[in-house]
Amino acid sequence: MQQNDIDIRIGARIRAERKSRNWSLTDLAERAGVSRAMIHKVERGTSSPTANLLGKLSGAFGLSMSTLLARAEAAGGHLLRRLDQPVWIDPETGYIRRQVSPRSDLPLDLVQIVLPAGKHVPMPASAYAFQRQLIWVLEGELEFDEGPVRHRLNAGDCLQLGPPADCIFRNTGEFPCIYAVTVLRND
Repeated sequence: MQQNDIDIRIGARIRAERKSRNWSLTDLAERAGVSRAMIHKVERGTSSPTANLLGKLSGAFGLSMSTLLARAEAAGGHLLRRLDQPVWIDPETGYIRRQVSPRSDLPLDLVQIVLPAGKHVPMPASAYAFQRQLIWVLEGELEFDEGPVRHRLNAGDCLQLGPPADCIFRNTGEFPCIYAVTVLRND
């Protein structure tokens, strides 16, 4: 699936979530703390949303970011082959998100992230309000700010996140950091 196709599907999903709640663009903009114009561009598929923007929108809907993206991207079935796994790229940082787990009725998502060297991705607490998650670093080093606490994770380290807090994923190394996120959804 091409990036533009994914952007169109994400935009359509955001519009469907907004309309199912009978919210106007202004309602969603106020709840998410983002501009109405940006939401309009994303819904039309003319602008690729950043990870931070998706975190704010999913929080406004009362969904995890994983759930919002899974609803937009993944097909059902028990097996999701690598070539069929939806990939989304943050246009701002080059952060790559791969939905590894098949869409199912299990309240679990498995996601692989590649965070380029020298990049950081902030996420609002609202993106974590409806889930519990683990971060498992597969390659490289990850600095993870969970509210006021900074965690330094190396390959093989696994962190269980605490209560929802504003977070920053940071790769201060010279090489990409690859990590897996396991999300237990409550939505």
